[in-house]
Amino acid sequence: MYAVSARFLAAIAESGPLATEVVLFRTDGRVERLEHTGGSVTVDRGQAVRRTCSITLADTSLIPRTPTDKLSVYGATLRVSRGVQYSDGSQELVPLGVFRVDSVTGDIDDGPVTITGKGLEVVIADDKFTAPYKASGNAVAAVTALIQSTIPTASVINRATDAAIGPRTWDTEGDRWAAVAEVATAIGAEVYADVDGVFVIAELPDLLTSTPVWTIAAGEGGAYVSASRGMTADKVYNAVLARGENTETSVAPVSSLVVDNDPTSPTYWSGPFGHRTTFYSSSTLTTTAACTAAATLKLRTAMAPNASADISSLPNPALEPGDVIRILYPDGSKELHQVQSFSVPLDVGGDFTIATISAKEDA
Repeated sequence: MYAVSARFLAAIAESGPLATEVVLFRTDGRVERLEHTGGSVTVDRGQAVRRTCSITLADTSLIPRTPTDKLSVYGATLRVSRGVQYSDGSQELVPLGVFRVDSVTGDIDDGPVTITGKGLEVVIADDKFTAPYKASGNAVAAVTALIQSTIPTASVINRATDAAIGPRTWDTEGDRWAAVAEVATAIGAEVYADVDGVFVIAELPDLLTSTPVWTIAAGEGGAYVSASRGMTADKVYNAVLARGENTETSVAPVSSLVVDNDPTSPTYWSGPFGHRTTFYSSSTLTTTAACTAAATLKLRTAMAPNASADISSLPNPALEPGDVIRILYPDGSKELHQVQSFSVPLDVGGDFTIATISAKEDA
């Protein structure tokens, strides 16, 4: 979760006055705040582009007519924030992301005007390979090179354990962001652009060992509104076999089978769920350890849909995908959930529903 004050979390539960900000970074270097009437930021760990935004404005003069207009779709970016306004007049804002402006549309007479934008992953994805591209060496350096070859000024932060990868060549027209994801998977990590536009290489937090970052409690002073809960066995697996075979080296093929070995898990490999295996292969995997790391990352997601929920609460813009949260239900029961997706409204009264990818009872 984005670092906020205890005062901020208390204000969320009190549903205090809303504060929002949309800042436009023009291609000519000028920066200005945009007056807006609403919108939302959608955050979804399951999408290649993790954050998208839709902003509504009343000023119809902002609809671009030429490529040089300030809301041009030729490189302008937005920074969107939401927070609270305290009784003393001060504000605490939380960034919701940095977005490339992709479209500006609206009724030229009456409005409203709608701006849509996508997170910075899309800049990398759109830069397809125009010649064969080869990556080798260590995974973090390879990911950094892939990103900075498109955005030279991009900041890349690594929070995973680095390791060597096997040589991998992508063909002309290949997806550069897919290449980034493949290399990161070799060390059991994922890559995304965070709320500040920084590219982060990190492992998905483990629900079983992570400390909850926020408690959504029912009752007076809590943020809980409602919840729906479900389980499904569709596309649920309890084992991942990761394999690596690299024809560019003399290294023998390697593999690793990682299974759900938790006896208390409903998808336990030796339990009544049976054996349900999914497979992953990449030439970047050249050691058994690399295969194990990749399979472990894949297994966390493969098991997750077994227990899912949609939690409606008062909006918390500081949440991030992968966060572990605690739910205190009206009947007094408690569960831990891992955040998959949510949409943060930029106006008062907007719905805030958190979709989770896994859950467990909390003692």
